[in-house]
Amino acid sequence: MKSFIDKFTAFYGSAPTAAAMAPGRLEILGNHTDYNQGFVLSCAVAQNTAFAMKRTEGTVCTLRDFRSGATMEFDLADLDDVPRNGSRYVKGMVKELAKRGYKVTAFDAAIESSVPLSAGMSSSAALETAAGYAIGKEFGIDLDKAEWARCGQGVENNYLGLKSGLLDQFSSIFGKRDSMILSDFRTVEVLRTAALPEGYSIVVINSMKKHNLVDSEYNVRRADCEAAAKVMNSIVPGATTLRDISLEQLADAKGKMSDREYRRALHVVGECTRVMEGVKLLDAGDVAGFGDLWFQSHYSSRDNFENSTPELDYLVELAKSVPGCLGARLSGGGFGGITIHLVASDAAEEYAKRVSAAYESKTGTAAECIICNIGDGAKLIEL
Repeated sequence: MKSFIDKFTAFYGSAPTAAAMAPGRLEILGNHTDYNQGFVLSCAVAQNTAFAMKRTEGTVCTLRDFRSGATMEFDLADLDDVPRNGSRYVKGMVKELAKRGYKVTAFDAAIESSVPLSAGMSSSAALETAAGYAIGKEFGIDLDKAEWARCGQGVENNYLGLKSGLLDQFSSIFGKRDSMILSDFRTVEVLRTAALPEGYSIVVINSMKKHNLVDSEYNVRRADCEAAAKVMNSIVPGATTLRDISLEQLADAKGKMSDREYRRALHVVGECTRVMEGVKLLDAGDVAGFGDLWFQSHYSSRDNFENSTPELDYLVELAKSVPGCLGARLSGGGFGGITIHLVASDAAEEYAKRVSAAYESKTGTAAECIICNIGDGAKLIEL
């Protein structure tokens, strides 16, 4: 952080007056369940985004990205205009705060980040959250954690047109070191944490196939889920979303919906079931059983939700043949991005090398490998 603050001061000629950092996240189990008001098991990671700022005159905000070297500007006089670059997440946060009655004036800001872009670790939520926390500090905006998460979701839903849920922001804000967090997205709360036993690491392997969820079929998947839920609502009294449906009830109603809607629903209902089973297995110290749920989750993504890719499928296939891995799956929205691999810590480095080498031999692309530590959630930085 000292290096980041020094770079900010050198670039703008004076020190920042507010700063915050927020981590990326990994979705462990619960793929596409958040916007179905379901359950998700996730964690924050040690990789994070730092955001620093100070007020300035006028209506134009400047944002310096020290990672790419880019300098971006946006005008607060027209909050409806959506920038075509990364500053849209920051401007979107200002607009969400304005909708809540908070006035933010012009500022100079900078970001530094170790969260991979467009990879499924939610670099956008990390930026939204870090920016929100710093802006809140500078302008005296006091929101609770869940409302900050809703602000970030609002940037995605209302400003960028992506009908995502709260998982990314929730994980970035509520993360706890060395523990998974179990979230309920109906009540919008963290129910509890579940510790990953010592001796295991999460190896993130980036397929390097970028995804852009705004331009993908993410919104189509959500519409399919809502259509299936509507059918189930007519059959199961009180059922409002797929979260309310059991696997048995869904099987009984298979003939009442299209095959595509059924498979989308089967994925979501199955994921909610796997989340709760995963917590029980962690409590029992059954890491092998927990890892097997990761494989089951991926096969459902591949066959039922169809948000995998050949590259992601191959990385999970490799996990079955390279020693040391207990489970693997795509993580995040899918359509590219990353796989996560549950690996014995003492085998993690060798495992990452072997999988990466095999992947490059098969695809001609060098995968990015990160051995992840589970980190804490977002926080303000004392200046």
